[in-house]
Amino acid sequence: MAGNSFGKIFELTTYGESHGEAIGGIIDGCPAGLVLDVDKVSRAMERRKPGQSKIVTQRKEDDQVIFLSGVFEGITTGTPIGFQIQNEDHKSKDYDHVKDVFRPNHGDFTYQKKYGVRDYQGGGRYSARETACRVVGGAVAQQILEKEEISINSYVSQVGSIKLGTAYGDLDLGAIDDNIVRCPDSEVAEKMIARIEEVRKEGDTIGGIVTGIIQGVPVGLGEPVFDKLHADLGKAMLSINAAKGFDLGWAFEGLGMKGSEFNDSFVAENGKISTKSNNSGGIQAGISNGRDIYFQVVFKPVSTIMQKQMTVNSDGEEVEISGRGRHDPCVLPRAVPIVDAMAALVVADHLLRSRTTKI
Repeated sequence: MAGNSFGKIFELTTYGESHGEAIGGIIDGCPAGLVLDVDKVSRAMERRKPGQSKIVTQRKEDDQVIFLSGVFEGITTGTPIGFQIQNEDHKSKDYDHVKDVFRPNHGDFTYQKKYGVRDYQGGGRYSARETACRVVGGAVAQQILEKEEISINSYVSQVGSIKLGTAYGDLDLGAIDDNIVRCPDSEVAEKMIARIEEVRKEGDTIGGIVTGIIQGVPVGLGEPVFDKLHADLGKAMLSINAAKGFDLGWAFEGLGMKGSEFNDSFVAENGKISTKSNNSGGIQAGISNGRDIYFQVVFKPVSTIMQKQMTVNSDGEEVEISGRGRHDPCVLPRAVPIVDAMAALVVADHLLRSRTTKI
């Protein structure tokens, strides 16, 4: 199977299945000499792990990270960092009823056709359980970025039709974790939580949007052709389970604008060149321009619903199916740390690439 690695210099490779003994990964390209704060890794995992509130799956996993290599006396050695996370609360019997059935909107059919075999227990390799490994890699990458004063913050900005209309510059990004839906506006958050609980009681699911903000990125990250910074960000975000759309800057909001309105005019202040506006979202010609990078990731409703649906089995026979087990009614609260992690992986990789580029 191809496609298990992400990044060119700072590279993360993940392994494992949802209901296997463990999942884990290898981080290659991390510079030597980084004092690794494992508490920050643990906090990132706490934000992603299941069972953290009433509006997420009730699967219980401690998600403790065991570092196997690449770290000596708390400092990275420059060699591959191997890590592992045990799977402790997998109930495989919850999936016996889908052994030969293709669940609507899941990867069952395409995976079976491509590989000829599939692990139906929790989705196996294509389960969102794999994203725990990304959070580990992202937590390490963020510690590289912190040394460069680059910060990343993501938050839930829309659930269904409930939308946070406030621009990120007018929000207290320090309040993201003040509520269980991870929306930095308490009044809007209450409405989002109520909506998620409503669809959960109906045995249904709901989607929405996570907004990401990257601040402190220097001018010059990214390449102008295939390795555009926003192209790699888009790939990173769309590789997250249930992600269906990516929007940088005012790409979609600006559809009704003319070029004269959308263009970011350059200005010089105190000997520094910048842009008067930031409709392009901090990236021009695939290269960071020094302004804040902001983007949105659209997540579809979770595919597993506790309602009856019609589908077919592997013999092509029509059958009725309904979800069982423990599943997220809305992926958004737990997607926030994953968006943070993938953004960190992209920026750290491009930062290290820029240091090897000859101009």
